[in-house]
Amino acid sequence: MHNEDITLTAGDAEVTVRPGNGGRVGGLRVGGLELLRQGAKFGSFPMVPWCGRLRDGRFLNGATVHQLPLNSPPHAIHGTTRDAAWRSARTSANEAVITYDLVEPWPYAGRVTQVFSLGEDALTLTMAVETYDDSFPAQIGWHPWFNRKLGGDDVRIDFSAAWQEERGDDHLPTGRRLDPKPGPWDDCFGMPGGVDVTLTWPGQLELKVASREEWVVVYDEQEAAVCVEPQTGPPNGLNTLPRLVTPIEPLEATTTWSWRRL
Repeated sequence: MHNEDITLTAGDAEVTVRPGNGGRVGGLRVGGLELLRQGAKFGSFPMVPWCGRLRDGRFLNGATVHQLPLNSPPHAIHGTTRDAAWRSARTSANEAVITYDLVEPWPYAGRVTQVFSLGEDALTLTMAVETYDDSFPAQIGWHPWFNRKLGGDDVRIDFSAAWQEERGDDHLPTGRRLDPKPGPWDDCFGMPGGVDVTLTWPGQLELKVASREEWVVVYDEQEAAVCVEPQTGPPNGLNTLPRLVTPIEPLEATTTWSWRRL
């Protein structure tokens, strides 16, 4: 099968990639500690070809209005690939490449490629969207569910953002930028120097989520897990900050999770 689970290893780190379950990272174990919440909907899934909520499930490409299914009414959320089967293209002991061809309900033909590269103290995730035909707006992001506890106290989330997107009653950014507020959060932050968020499980592990992108959503309103989501634009960004995928220019992004034992 082209979509069986893939196991990557480096030092005492082990990653499970699940092409058949939305192209997600199903597990990340460091020295026997499982960092990601387990379950078919969890781990860390790709958000593509858009991230977070898309207002009313609609977006424009030029003058053309497209309507997507409302999988989180009244909005569409997190793209179309997290429930799909991806195909394994290439694997080695510490690297895997998987692909997904965009199909309905996404209205444009294209391909998404994910690369997972595991080192002894870091996991690098790279994603690219290319078009086979017309140009279209797209976003790339990652939605990891990190366990709130690793056998001890709650994880601590540390970051310094330039701003916080004001969140409306519909959970979408209003367009106003605020000084960052204390949590709990289900909020998008701007980090123009690149995403840089540190998760610390006291006495266990420190993990840094980094990306050259300047947008990150932090979600810590659940009891079991917290999410730190680097992405190429804010929620509803297909409408407010579109990044075009063209025949000569794909959309690419990378995030690196690096760790050290405490």
